[in-house]
Formats: sequence, structure tokens, C-alpha cells
Amino acid sequence: MLLFSDDERLLEKLSQLGNPLERLDKTVKWAMFLPILNRIFGNSEKDPSKGGRPPYNYLMMFKILLLARLYNLSDEAMEYQLLDRLSFRRFVGCDDERVPDAKTIWLYRERLSKSGKEQKLFDCFSSMLEEEGLLAHKGQIVDASFVEAPRQRNSRKENKQIKEGKVPEDWDAPKRSQKDTDARWTKKGDQNHFGYKNHVCVDSKSKLIKNFQVTAANVHDSNVLAELCDTHEPVFDDSAYVGKPVPEGCKHYTARRPYRNTPLTDVDKKFNRKLSRIRCRVEHVFGFIENTMKGSTFRGIGFKRAKTNVTLTNLMYNICRFEQIKRLNLNTWA
Repeated sequence: MLLFSDDERLLEKLSQLGNPLERLDKTVKWAMFLPILNRIFGNSEKDPSKGGRPPYNYLMMFKILLLARLYNLSDEAMEYQLLDRLSFRRFVGCDDERVPDAKTIWLYRERLSKSGKEQKLFDCFSSMLEEEGLLAHKGQIVDASFVEAPRQRNSRKENKQIKEGKVPEDWDAPKRSQKDTDARWTKKGDQNHFGYKNHVCVDSKSKLIKNFQVTAANVHDSNVLAELCDTHEPVFDDSAYVGKPVPEGCKHYTARRPYRNTPLTDVDKKFNRKLSRIRCRVEHVFGFIENTMKGSTFRGIGFKRAKTNVTLTNLMYNICRFEQIKRLNLNTWA
């Protein structure tokens, strides 16, 4: 069994090697989230006369939910990793005798989803980014990415009823609880996708996510363009957004595409090359989510839970990007 001094020695060794979780913990002022968490989860002071264990620290549980999104871990895997890894426990602020189990982690995420206030946590961090001058407001890039959900094995008749907003009559309560009637099928290229979409608006200089919308996977990218964009900033997007309106005062730069009997001209190709140098920055965002954060996936059921999942993913990305900007002093635009 490791002694306390052994734990400290191992943690010091991790710090020397460059522990990314330690860098995150030192860079972010986590206390900014506490007022919102207290409003979401209620009074953290338990009446001692009622007995029982006191509730877990809200900030600790919030950091556990973020950590699960950073490494794309299920609740069961998150519990195991908290028990197994010193760096995880140090990051969230708990010891090996007070590690919440998978059911508790699920419960806190469920309470967050039911509150409908997860957006306030994202907005809280965005306000801090604004105060730090890290949102340049010199342009915004819009794009979308699929969020894959567990695939449903329904009959064609059942899928038709679901699309009509109905629930098949032969589904009993247990079966309904395991069926995601909010997610949708769609096809892109030769690949079928089932689940939701994460539509993002990214600051063109900082590569921070300024705004986002969550929809079913079959909703076209361009349908939420106006909702995503801020006013009075240039908008950069691909050809899927051709002809779609943007907020008043925004210049709209959309990739040009060829049509039958109307190929791209040399001027069009030159314009697209210049635009791609800007637009590629949004691919860096999705690349981080897909590779470093181990993918944009959703293990739950229903739109509310999917929205919470995407919100935590986007927030965790912004936190990691914020730490990188601070560490490498990249905010030369400020």
C-alpha cells in the first residue's frame, strides 16, 4: 500500500513531466462556477439532524463531469479512473475514500440536464473570456459536426411513427425508456449517422467557441446560421450556407461552388483558397474534440441529455484552449 509520502512523490513526478490536468487546474478560476452550481443543485448544507452522508461538493462533481467529457469516459469508467489515478483525484479534489460511484455521477449529470441551466455554465466562462480580451470579434466561422448516439434498431413502421411525433403503441414503459425518439438518421457522403449535431460559431482569431446550437442530426447546417452569429462581424462558412441570411451588419463570405455547366472560374478558385485559410481554423476545433477529447459521442437518451453532453464538450474545449492560449501567450490580437 502506498503511503501518503509516496502519493506526494508521485504527484511531484507528474508535475515535473508536465501534467496537463495540473496546468488546467492552476489556470482556471473554478470558483466562478459556484454561484450557478449552487442555484442548480440547491443548498449544499445538509441538516445534520436528518442523518446520512453529506452531499458531494458541487464543484468537485462539476469537474468530474468535465473530466469525463475530456477523456470520453462512461460513468463506470470515470469511477474506475478516479479510484485508479492520483492525477484525476487531485484535479477534482477528492481522496480515494470519497470517490463518487457511477450512479452518483449519472445523478448529478441528470440533475444538470433537468435544470436546463447548463448553458449558463458555458456563458459564465464566455464572460470571463470576454473580460480577458480573448474574443477578438474580428470574424466568426460557422460549421457543424455530428454527435453520434447509440443506434436504434427500429422497424420502418416504428421510424415512420417516430418522425410523425408518435410513440409506437406496442412499446411499454421499460422499452420507451431505452428508445431515443429525439435523435435522427441522416447520410453524408456514403456514411450513415444517427444522433445529433453540434453547430458552432468560432472566433476566427482565438479559435474559441463563442456560441453553439444542438439539433437532431438531420437538421441542415444552414438552418441555424442566423441564431449562431453575432452582429457586425464577418461570417465565414462553406458552400452549405449559400444564400442563407446572417444578422444585420454582418458581411457574409461563403465558399463558392460549381453548378452544372457552370464551373468555378479562376477568380472563384482564388477566393476559395483565401477563404479556406480562415475556415480551416474551425477544423482545428473539431480536430481537438475528435482526437484529443476522444470523439464527439453521446451515450444517453433524449435531446435534453444530448444538449448537456454537447455543452460540457464545448465548455471543456474552451477551457483547454484558454489554458493553451495563456501558456503559450498566443493572444497577440488583444
